[in-house]
Amino acid sequence: MRLVFAGTPEVALPTLRALIDAPQHDVVAVVTRPDRPAGRGRQVAESPVKQLATHVGIDVLQPERPRDPDFLERLRAIAPDCCPVVAYGGLLPPAALEIPVHGWVNLHFSVLPAWRGAAPVQHAILSGDDVTGASTFQIEEGLDTGPVYGVATTEIGPTETAGDLLARLAQTGAGLMVATLDGIADGSLVARPQPEDGASYASKLEVDDARIDWTAPALRVDRLVRACTPAPGAWSTLRGRRLKLGPVRIREESTLAPGEVRADRDHVVVGTGSADVTLTQVRAEGRGSMAAADWARGLRLEPGERFD
Repeated sequence: MRLVFAGTPEVALPTLRALIDAPQHDVVAVVTRPDRPAGRGRQVAESPVKQLATHVGIDVLQPERPRDPDFLERLRAIAPDCCPVVAYGGLLPPAALEIPVHGWVNLHFSVLPAWRGAAPVQHAILSGDDVTGASTFQIEEGLDTGPVYGVATTEIGPTETAGDLLARLAQTGAGLMVATLDGIADGSLVARPQPEDGASYASKLEVDDARIDWTAPALRVDRLVRACTPAPGAWSTLRGRRLKLGPVRIREESTLAPGEVRADRDHVVVGTGSADVTLTQVRAEGRGSMAAADWARGLRLEPGERFD
């Protein structure tokens, strides 16, 4: 099929590469978000999808808004059979949805209708789900409500972070998208409406959502940290300064009050509402990531100190 691929961040690259390599499909253009300032220096940067498309010689469309008349006219002129989408980041208007013959097919990182919305992987971990997956579905005007073409499921590892799991689902999802488009092309695949029951919503996790409540049980602290790694980054404050925390390890014993921190040469342990946890990696304000024990040695913690 003649395809226009829509996507923006790195997580979209496995699918774009798979479609470029698929001889039965022809990616004639990509749609991605406009170049934006990024990083500490706030230098204008191209999206990962744009960088790959430019490297292989595929035309790039970057509308400020997908409803812009110039973009819609250009898309009609390209006349795609289908528009596969992975994490594009823009709301598609009805005028755009009706252009491709087979519509827009989105790869979403959950088993729909569970975790519709912006942060499905993070919420699956935060909620303690044992299984998640990826779904391909036909985009309609509702939020991730369209009929589903295909699903791939996987167990969530007990120590997986959101970044780890998303990277794994991006690889699995790439194959699912190719198979979905193959089935649409030969007429063997029909989208099925999502069930009414079981829908849940995954709003974007903001910085305030990532603050650790040390009175919560250790399992809840562990899930929050993993769900917020790498972004927005779980955090707490000590001596009035913010500290980002990498994944923790739950200990069997409970020896410290919630938020109380104790360090020896090799370990930094913090109390929670249940068992203690061991910190692994931390990142202080204005500094890079480091081993928690190295951070604590430089800080010279006093007995009984607590995270705020």
